[in-house]
Amino acid sequence: MFLRKTENDVRIGSVSHSSLMLIAGGAATLILAAGSARAAPRAQADLVEFEKMTWVEVKSALAAGKTTALIYTGGVEERGPQDANGGHNLMAHATVEAIARELGNAIFLPVLPYTPNDAESIPGTIGITNELLAAMLERITEQAILNGFRNVILMGDHAGGQPQVYEEVARKLDARDGARVFYCDQVYRAANDAFDQYLAQHGYPLSLHGGIPDTSEMMYLDKDNTWVRRDLVSSAVGDPVVDGKVQIGPQSPQNGILGDARRSTAELGKRAFDMKVDYAVRQIRSLLTDLMIQPPARHPQPP
Repeated sequence: MFLRKTENDVRIGSVSHSSLMLIAGGAATLILAAGSARAAPRAQADLVEFEKMTWVEVKSALAAGKTTALIYTGGVEERGPQDANGGHNLMAHATVEAIARELGNAIFLPVLPYTPNDAESIPGTIGITNELLAAMLERITEQAILNGFRNVILMGDHAGGQPQVYEEVARKLDARDGARVFYCDQVYRAANDAFDQYLAQHGYPLSLHGGIPDTSEMMYLDKDNTWVRRDLVSSAVGDPVVDGKVQIGPQSPQNGILGDARRSTAELGKRAFDMKVDYAVRQIRSLLTDLMIQPPARHPQPP
């Protein structure tokens, strides 16, 4: 015998079906969310930029052994008609990120955008004093240690304050609260000297500020074409440099370029960039050879 379904039966059946669909959909969402949550820690293993991490991610990274903090300074100064004033900050951010990734046990703090310098007749330079830089480096280092970092490395992309300020701060804070603080000087002077030697060996003209090294590295890093006025590179020639000294005369353009930047290329920039990263990584590893293999301390140890 067939029984005819009432209207209520149909409604109940329809609601039950819909409820089942909602429950099933919700369960699927929970399963996907759980899968994403399980996958998240693996993705976070590549995070090396402190300001883009959450406190939970920083804590996890520290527990996993990323206990070295990299403090890198940039700078704002005019560097010719073809290069943006914040070139040091562009180069500093890219360099310190590459160093952190290569080391594998480091996180870099926000790049300090101002370093010792003085504004000039050509607009574009914003500088601070050595005393301000020392106070900033000291404070940031102390804060990094309080966050749980066991090693702090100080580095800079601009000559202002190097090496004196960085060395003094590192010496003052090293071994305080059980943490080690070092100044990595190879990323600046040694790497730049090596690149200058390469240019000389291959027939490029010697240049200093705003010349081939600066412009080439900025061209290499300028992926969205906002940092270098490429249409002006072919005419980017400034005061001549002879035997490492700038020759300023009545006909000097005094345009912020010390030397000749016209032969700058992204390829040369990559070589300069790679040299800086390589020099820094080798020096930092040498400084931390013994410390890098030790697990992070649970509590600060006395010096």
